[in-house]
Amino acid sequence: MKENVRVLIPEEEINAKVNEIAAQINADCKAKGIDKVMLLGILKGSAFFMTDLAKKLDMNVVICFMDVSSYYDDTQTSGEVKINLDLDISIKNNHVIIVEDIIDTGRTLHMLMERLRLRNPASLKLAALLNKPDKHEFEIVPDYVGFTIPDKFVVGYGLDYAQRYRNLPYIGILNFSE
Repeated sequence: MKENVRVLIPEEEINAKVNEIAAQINADCKAKGIDKVMLLGILKGSAFFMTDLAKKLDMNVVICFMDVSSYYDDTQTSGEVKINLDLDISIKNNHVIIVEDIIDTGRTLHMLMERLRLRNPASLKLAALLNKPDKHEFEIVPDYVGFTIPDKFVVGYGLDYAQRYRNLPYIGILNFSE
């Protein structure tokens, strides 16, 4: 089976959208007097987006990660959510922004947000680069969203297929042919 990637969102559009999301976060935090946020990246897909976003924020930024998975080297979710790496610092009384590469079914984020709320953050927001609302099985409404995309399997800018394609500077649709 041959794989090919067709560009869906070029690098320039991604960069502009990251700047726009950062400006929204900066304005929201300034309006509320928030001078420090915790960016909680969901590994591995969010690493590119979170890194670029953090560089654009005008406040103190604490970086932390969790590794939560449900795909296991496939193009379809397994339906099982697994925490592979939990936080190593407390989020209690902190303003937390979960940084996610993509909202697909919403299953992973729904479970994760429920668990994180139990840790008593001062606030819990969600920034997602990509959103597939047609696939949602759970009601997930991101506070900050980059692009709404069709129900296609996408790779690039941190998103992968079997741990490949993460390094592409754009978002592309992965197709298979013989």
